[in-house]
Parts: sequence; C-alpha cells; structure tokens
Amino acid sequence: MQITFHGAAQTTTGSMHLLEFDGARILLECGMYQGRRKLAFERNRNLPFDPSSIDKVILSHAHMDHSGNLPSLVKHGFAGEIIATPATRDLCDIMLRDSAHIQEKDVEYVNLKRVRQHKVPFEPLYVAADIDPTMARFRPEPYERQFEVVPGVTGAFHDAGHLLGSASVTLDFMEDGEEKRLLFTGDMGRNGMPILRDPVVVNDVDYLITESTYGSRLHSPKADVIGKLKSFVDDIVAQNGKLVIPSFSVGRTQQIVLFLHELHSEGRIPDLPVFVDSPLSTKATGVYANHRECFDREATEFLLEGKKPFQFRSLTYVTETEASKALNRLTGPAIIISSSGMCEGGRIVHHLRNNIGDARNIVLFIGYQAQHTLGRRIVQGVNPIKIFGDEYTVRARIEVIDALSAHADRDEMLAYFREMGPEVEKAFVVHGEPIEAAALAAELHSIGARHVVIPELGQVELL
Repeated sequence: MQITFHGAAQTTTGSMHLLEFDGARILLECGMYQGRRKLAFERNRNLPFDPSSIDKVILSHAHMDHSGNLPSLVKHGFAGEIIATPATRDLCDIMLRDSAHIQEKDVEYVNLKRVRQHKVPFEPLYVAADIDPTMARFRPEPYERQFEVVPGVTGAFHDAGHLLGSASVTLDFMEDGEEKRLLFTGDMGRNGMPILRDPVVVNDVDYLITESTYGSRLHSPKADVIGKLKSFVDDIVAQNGKLVIPSFSVGRTQQIVLFLHELHSEGRIPDLPVFVDSPLSTKATGVYANHRECFDREATEFLLEGKKPFQFRSLTYVTETEASKALNRLTGPAIIISSSGMCEGGRIVHHLRNNIGDARNIVLFIGYQAQHTLGRRIVQGVNPIKIFGDEYTVRARIEVIDALSAHADRDEMLAYFREMGPEVEKAFVVHGEPIEAAALAAELHSIGARHVVIPELGQVELL
C-alpha cells in the first residue's frame, strides 16, 4: 500500500490522504484548507489528483477541515462512494449546505468592493446546487461493523469521541501473505467530555496515521470551565457589555450551551439574553437529538428525565439574516455565540467587526485557532486587526478557554496509544503544526513505535 499526504501535513487543516492498493485509490477525507486567503483560494480549487480516479472516500467526521471540499471532488468527476457513519452523513448534509451558502454570501460581499476597485470578481468554491450530488454519494456505516472498502480492504468505524458521529478508521488488508491493520485516528476525542462517549481504543495496529493538534500541550482541567465562564458573564453584566463567543456550530456550540444551561438553571448567572446566531447550529442541534446512539450515559439520563439540554428560558436561536443584523444594535449585557469557530467566515466575522472595538466587551475563544486564520491573529494580539479588508482597533478583552477542546492533548493521546499497543511498524504524524507533530513523534518513538514519520505536503510513503 502506498500513501500520499495531500493535506494536513505539518498543518491542522485540509485533511486529505490518498491510499493506493492493488490499483484501487482510496481517499481518506477531503477537507477544506483554511489559512492565508490566497493560499487557501488556490489549494482548495486545485485538487492534486484527478477526482475521477478515486474509487472510494472514507470520512472520519463532519468538520470542514475534514469534509469541506467533498463538493469540489464530486463537481470535478468523483463518482464513487463516500463512506461515513450515519451521524456524520447527517451532519455533512447541513454543514456542506451551510458552507456553500456562506461562500456565496461572503463572495458576494467581497465582490462589491472588488467591482468598485475594478478587480476581477471571485467565484465561490462551490454553490448550493453542488450539495445534492455530493450527498447522493454517501454510504452510511455504523460503528463496529466491518464493511468492504475495495476488494482486499476491509474497513470499520470506531467511536472517536470528538464530534457526533466521529470515528477512527481501521483498514485491514493482506500484505505479503500476512494480515495487516492500518489505523487512521481522524481527530481523537477525550474521555469525560460532555454529551459524547469516550474514544474506543483499537488494538492490533501495524500502521498508524494520527493527528497531533495538541501534540506537545496539555489542556486546563475541565473543572475550570464553568467557573471561568461564570466570571466572564459576571464581568459583562457589570460592564453592560457583550460576551462574543466564536464557536464551531457543531460540537462546541452544543457544549457551551449545555454549560450555560447548567449555570442558568442553578441560578449562578442572571437571566440575561443568550443568542446562538447560526442557522447551522440550530439544525445541528436537531441532528444531535436524532442520534442519541452517540450520547454518553449522562446525556442519555438527562434526556430520559425529560430535560432539554440545548434549550433554556433566555436562550434564542437566531436563523434569519435580519434578526442576526439586529444583534448589532443590541445593548448589553448579552451573550452571542456564532460561527465559524476560527472566524474565517460566517456571521461571527460581522459580530467581531461590530464589537471588537468596545472595551466593555469580551471575545472568548473556546476552540483551536489554526495558523493564519483571523481567530489566530486575534488570539496572538494583532492590533489593529483586518476584518473584510478594513482595519479595526482591538479594545475588547480577549480570553481563551482551552479545556473545552474536543482534541485529546499530549497525555490523553499517549494514554490511548499505550492501551492500543504502541509497537507499530510505522507511524505517520499529521494534522498538527511542526512543533506539535515533532513532539508527538518523539513520544511515539519513545513508547515503542519502530519508525515515525512527519510527512511533508505531497510526500509519498510505502507500507
């Protein structure tokens, strides 16, 4: 088997790895690259292979950096199956439609300025009409049931605990008369996180492709999250300001709403208005409700008691554009949760433009910010900051809570690999910036991986 690393190589976005086995071509994911606008524009539009040559796609989960370029793949000739869990399929249905809508609207907004500047207008990567043909290619497979990928390769999904429907993927095949197993972690989740079950540990692994987002870092204790969140709410109440939270619509938004629900129901925060300003978040919450097979024991018991974890009295889900615009005229105190999580598109960019210059406000980041994204620049303290090409002075307080991360940290990943059995023949460390990837690679080698590679973009490796 041959692997070519076409994405998420020494970076955290654009996950895409091509496996070639006895003439068959299997693509592990087709993620959207997020980062410097010009580079993202070129990389997302120019797939590094002929899409029509791909036989199957295997998708670990629905986040855009793993699934977001699937419509481009189909648009340019892919006619095979996209194999994913049922929950991943349902999330992709709403997330890819939302991605197309955001691209169309953002390009329309940017092109108004480009036309005035006599520049060539941009085209969206794909549009709403490209989504139905993409969804028609999906083939759902449940957790822990073996399925044929191509002749000679058998796959299975195992709960990764990262996102609703997220999976690590095992591929079993014969090599020189011996049975071999490749494990692709996708994005590795964490034990003890709200809503989802803990990651399932896979054994008997010969070859490993692992993410390394937090390969050298440890998360803050999860117990700190609610206390910090309460303190930020107290501060904006005292200052009559707003708490603006950039959040991934799927996964992170549901977590933060659950915590706010807890604070609200216990009377630890006042009855101030909370807005989830994202049509996608509203739809995603419905998908969550339809896939209780992914819930952990606590979330299942919560539902069995008749409680609604993603609803409480002062919470409003905003879907209409005019209602979203009205939030710009809102006076505090209030909480606005909006996507996208890395601030690379969507309604959060408009909320940042309207609120980042007010010292009474707090902008709270609760997810990983990839290199060269607007979110990363804000977290790094760039000031003034460019939003839609215009400069804005940052006066709002910038805060970060990393304990909500859905990615396993260094110790959590190593605990998983020790239980898995770390004596793999070859490990490939992807989906991490160079420092993180190098740190995890060294740890994997120290606990028994025989050969560890940190592939570069386009690197080809033989198993």
